[in-house]
Amino acid sequence: MATELRDEPRMIASILAGNAQLFHELIRPYERRVYAMALSFLRNEADAEDVTQEAFLKAFRNLPSFRGDAKFGTWLISIALNEARSRIRRRDAVKMESLDGPEDEEGHVSPAQLTDWKEIPSEALERKEIRHLLHKAVTALPLIYREVFQLRDIEQMSVNEAAAALGITISSVKVRLHRARMMLQKHLAPQLQQMAPKRRRWA
Repeated sequence: MATELRDEPRMIASILAGNAQLFHELIRPYERRVYAMALSFLRNEADAEDVTQEAFLKAFRNLPSFRGDAKFGTWLISIALNEARSRIRRRDAVKMESLDGPEDEEGHVSPAQLTDWKEIPSEALERKEIRHLLHKAVTALPLIYREVFQLRDIEQMSVNEAAAALGITISSVKVRLHRARMMLQKHLAPQLQQMAPKRRRWA
């Protein structure tokens, strides 16, 4: 059932009134989405499963505190993101990578060689080999940029929703997303050009 066709406030009210079994139906549309995000951050299936389950448990326990200021899906994702971050900190497996030059999240971003990772032709993305390269490139992004890229370009969240889920400003979302796209393009451009040497330019 599409989330936009469901009356989630009514479902939440029913759960809070005692119909706890309805909670599984409430989270069903988000299960794959939350797990995929956790996996992209943690890079380990067992950890991703643990984080997903813990996120759903915390959402159930804290459902009375959900005020509806954001969409339920956004609230749920913010819980999952916090769980993933906690897991990463505990195992100390993901190190923040330094960038060339200091980051100014409220200011301008240095120009890159190419404009945007989305310049990759859609027909190229249909190829399994290209999708594999893109997946590897996204996984290699520093966590703060992978988070924003996942929410905005993969989950198709709005800027406001991504900012709410991550607990950062709208400006930071925009800058981090821009940097993520630049890093992806810089990483992917040489490989794609080698695979298609006759293509004069991406358009």
